[in-house]
Amino acid sequence: MEASAKEFDSSQVSCTEIKSSEISNKHINNEYKEHGYFVIRDYFTRTEISALREVILKFHQLWKQDNFDFYQEEAFNSSLITGSQYLAPEDRLKLFNFISSQKIMALVDNIITNKANFMNTQLFFNPVSPLQKDFWHRDCQYDHDLEAQQRIMHETQVVHFRVPLFDELGMELVPGSHKRWDNEEEFNVRQEEQGRVSSDALATGKKIHLAVGDLLVFSADMIHRGRYGKDRLAFDILVFDSAADYIDYVDDDCLPDPAMLDKILDPRLFTNTIELKSTA
Repeated sequence: MEASAKEFDSSQVSCTEIKSSEISNKHINNEYKEHGYFVIRDYFTRTEISALREVILKFHQLWKQDNFDFYQEEAFNSSLITGSQYLAPEDRLKLFNFISSQKIMALVDNIITNKANFMNTQLFFNPVSPLQKDFWHRDCQYDHDLEAQQRIMHETQVVHFRVPLFDELGMELVPGSHKRWDNEEEFNVRQEEQGRVSSDALATGKKIHLAVGDLLVFSADMIHRGRYGKDRLAFDILVFDSAADYIDYVDDDCLPDPAMLDKILDPRLFTNTIELKSTA
């Protein structure tokens, strides 16, 4: 299915919370604003995912070798996939063209109207130890205290575009938590207070399974956790709006150089970031 930045073919996609026959740009936008996420099933073809998987597996194998102890002991994700450390220029260009493809940009333009910027890429996989448990969190908690977390949830926007490379258990999300603070149970679990731990079940959690071809779009500010198991290998693209103060999170090496920019059909995500960095 070919997606346009102006219109979606509603007969070809399906989304959580609303019927596939009712999907439109407005529905997708409302879904994200209200619940903080949406899923489009069978959004990518097997050919598209196979080509992406081939590049990602090159990165993953080299990254595991280079980070052997960390991978064996505790790792569950890696980042900076578009950088030059592990991938050749032609493979990096393939990733840049996937990230800025019509299918991705149609959604980016729908969700982020304030000049979207490329932040980073991440790869999520199962930890080696079966004793290591998945955990609830908001992305912002790793850089901000509680007061700041409550503030920036309403001031900035960071969005994950998650592409599973194999069928997997997916994610567990707390719908609507991108625009409200934790209830008592959520807070105690996420912050590990009152005898609770971050891997405990939440009554408000909703499990979202993911299969090859699916795309999950969700707010980084919402309460969420990955679900370990099966052949988990998910490629995440992180995008933020220009009002957000996240330019320091962008690694220069993970951006395309001028020669690559000329070979990208729609380079706006990257040129916006480069422009923002130049004025920071």
